[in-house]
Amino acid sequence: MITFWFGLVVLAWVLYFVLEGFDFGVGILAPVLGRDDHERGAAIRTVGPFWDGNEVWLVAAVGVTFAAFPAWYAALLSGLYLPFALVLLLLAVRGVALEFRGKHSSPAWRRRCEWALAVSSGGVMLLWGAILAVFARGLALSASGSVTGTGIGRSLGPLWTWWSLAGAVVALGGAVLLGATFLALRTTGPVRRRARTAAVASGSALGLFAFGAGWALGSRAFLVAAFVTLGVTVLARAGSEAAAFTGTAIGAAAAVAAILTAHGDVVLPSTLDPAWSLTRASAAATGSTLRLLTIAGLIILPGVLAYQAYSYWVFRRRVSSERIPS
Repeated sequence: MITFWFGLVVLAWVLYFVLEGFDFGVGILAPVLGRDDHERGAAIRTVGPFWDGNEVWLVAAVGVTFAAFPAWYAALLSGLYLPFALVLLLLAVRGVALEFRGKHSSPAWRRRCEWALAVSSGGVMLLWGAILAVFARGLALSASGSVTGTGIGRSLGPLWTWWSLAGAVVALGGAVLLGATFLALRTTGPVRRRARTAAVASGSALGLFAFGAGWALGSRAFLVAAFVTLGVTVLARAGSEAAAFTGTAIGAAAAVAAILTAHGDVVLPSTLDPAWSLTRASAAATGSTLRLLTIAGLIILPGVLAYQAYSYWVFRRRVSSERIPS
């Protein structure tokens, strides 16, 4: 039962970062790739039907972690409360920018919303990259399972490491690459051409950075990410849009899954003493709670997956970014 629910936690985080990853990437790229209001609107419309549904997986990931692994949830939220609060604030800004962009006909209003969308999307990915590095490296857990330290430094300190900074840059670059390959797959006209160019440029830059970070930090994970990214760049350069997007999505999913399962049975390492690390068994809820959650999960999860698959099928056609003369 514990293994089953841990697998659901990993699945929820993987779906969130893959599906929201291209949302964030499109948000970052829309003001750059669109030369006028029509082109920027076309880029944003590619994620318009999906972004709020994709965000459900963040609620699912946090909710399942809280219900099935309360000790894990408590350690993460108490140790990283400020970064998580900043993520929620930036997600709110992103949602307002998307929803309110079309509520006013003023070009200045639309531009402000577009740049708010780009800044909030980029900020969220930087924070998530730094937080995921903490998932992998661990927190200063005491023998009681609580995070030691006081003040703001307790919450922001784990993010000010070379690992977290490298993770932030890789996450931002990965979102840009995912967004560029998604736009190349989902648009026509000038935005599609610029998105293909952006995919090659961002993939090359990300691959080189990941290779340098892997060599400097002695991390095989960064080196693997570099080779995967460069492989996707080759596909993008060859014009294989579907293959490039699929490869980027699989790479992002594999990276998130690898981070969450890197330490085997340990879900959150302790940087003070490995014996104080949280394991799946020590962080899990009681058996009766997990059985009750299983009944609810088996009823709700298939419906959510079916609804999202249907929405992607309905809005599967490309969005035109060229102007059609009347």
